[in-house]
Amino acid sequence: MKTDEQKVKRRRSGLRGRQLEPSVLSALRHLIGDERTDSSLRHRDRLIEHLHVLQDAEGYLSMPRLRALSSFMNLPMAAIYETATFYAHFDVVHDEQSPPPAITLRVCDSLSCQLAGAGALHEALADGTDPSQVRVVHAPCMGRCDTPPVVAVGQHHVCNATAQAVGAAVEQKQVQPDDIHWQKLADYRSAGGYQLLKDCRDGRVAVESLAEELEQAGLRGLGGAGFPTYRKWQAVRAEPGPRYAVINADEGEPGTFKDRYYLEREPHVFLEGALVSAWAVEAKALYIYLRDEYPCLHRVLQEAIAELESAGIVERGFVILRRGAGAYICGEESALIESLEGKPGKPRHRPPFVAQKGLFNQPTLVNNVETVYWIPRIHAQGADWFASQGRHGRKGLRSFSVSGRVARPGVHLAPAGITLNELIEEYCGGMAEGHRLLAYLPGGASGGILPANKADIPLDFDTLQEHGCFIGSAAVIVLSDQDDLQAAAANLLGFFADESCGQCTPCRMGTEKMLTLLERNTWDEQTLQQLARVMADASICGLGQAAPNPVLSLLRDFRSELASSNLIAKG
Repeated sequence: MKTDEQKVKRRRSGLRGRQLEPSVLSALRHLIGDERTDSSLRHRDRLIEHLHVLQDAEGYLSMPRLRALSSFMNLPMAAIYETATFYAHFDVVHDEQSPPPAITLRVCDSLSCQLAGAGALHEALADGTDPSQVRVVHAPCMGRCDTPPVVAVGQHHVCNATAQAVGAAVEQKQVQPDDIHWQKLADYRSAGGYQLLKDCRDGRVAVESLAEELEQAGLRGLGGAGFPTYRKWQAVRAEPGPRYAVINADEGEPGTFKDRYYLEREPHVFLEGALVSAWAVEAKALYIYLRDEYPCLHRVLQEAIAELESAGIVERGFVILRRGAGAYICGEESALIESLEGKPGKPRHRPPFVAQKGLFNQPTLVNNVETVYWIPRIHAQGADWFASQGRHGRKGLRSFSVSGRVARPGVHLAPAGITLNELIEEYCGGMAEGHRLLAYLPGGASGGILPANKADIPLDFDTLQEHGCFIGSAAVIVLSDQDDLQAAAANLLGFFADESCGQCTPCRMGTEKMLTLLERNTWDEQTLQQLARVMADASICGLGQAAPNPVLSLLRDFRSELASSNLIAKG
């Protein structure tokens, strides 16, 4: 029998868990700043930016530094760890693990790069490098589908990549983003730039008249949803302030690179349109959420914003640039808002919509890069000019990101409503030599797949739904008779399975199950159809709802091709 002394519970001599190392916290303050004198550094919305600083400095995120960041921001370690491990571009190294090699090669495995031989390139790089010095990993679309295959060497991108070219970049330690030439503020202002913004602020242009002009032009959201721009303004303005404006520059849809195209060349046209949009809703601040796959654009936008601040066009701190961290789901506007707030980018349940309760729980206007890019141009050239550009009864212009089996891939500005056949012949130089059109994706990975006999359908919002597809961000990927439809479908479903945020079971489990079914020698058509219905009906956001589209398209329009490959029964 225990004595009273033995019954006394033993007390701990120290605190639970791994403890903070003061020297690590001191080093962290040297990198980020001192939170004891600048309390804004502790705000939750700065978390992902702080993680980027630490990752850039060391090449990975060590657990001692994450513990120090937890103390620095006065956030639970669980919140720091959950956010850091959600995003693909953060490498969290646990205490018992070795740090990754100094150089990481990310080989794009999007459909366009797959068509250009990315799989064989990945194998060659993996076989030809020392794994203790260089790490070779798969990566989703990098927004350079017009120059495939693409390999990221650190923050430097090797386009039209070969093993030799990538090896040379590694040998020369080309790991920083390349410089690009862009229109500077002085040149843009000399051509009349920022006059619209000045006229808006000075009262010479009223928000109602500008909204009416955009309505007449038919400007719609060009990130994929196609919601009329003027109606978004109205919805946000109807809510009590303070309000925010957010630009979605996270174009992660495979096959899409139009926003990169415009930002690399004319960042000030974009910035003027964004600032006019912020003015229209009387925004307290303008946030730009830029995908991390565009490191050169981060530098461009930093410099362009600094030009505006130095010229007194915007107040310092009004335009806030934020980096994504590798998560396709953050293209969904509520997931993007969550990410801006320093959290994992998981879509919110709606309603309320972000126009009602968005960033920091306030009314928020979210627009795509290209949408606001057109605002100053439409005002300068007139609503009728823009609206009259359409073809086959449609209105406006569309920036088609074209990749795959065409002679001239790239961003092609063409009339809304143009058909694929017209687009290929008039803008893309025809099909690539030796290739015959088999199929095409009109709206990236989630927009479905159409056969060659449907290449005369007008490409625009509202024209493809009856065929089970949609145009989305106008990312057109062209497949030929030399391509494997089963491999293409598996590539697309593999992307969705990797990029699912995991919040809802229909998407998290459904994408994995559908990928498994697609990789079989014979497809279980009934199970695929049932699974697609569940995912479309029960997924929280568009990722899970649209993920089955490529498979449903093949089952609907390519039955003879699938039957000849013995994937489905004939007849």
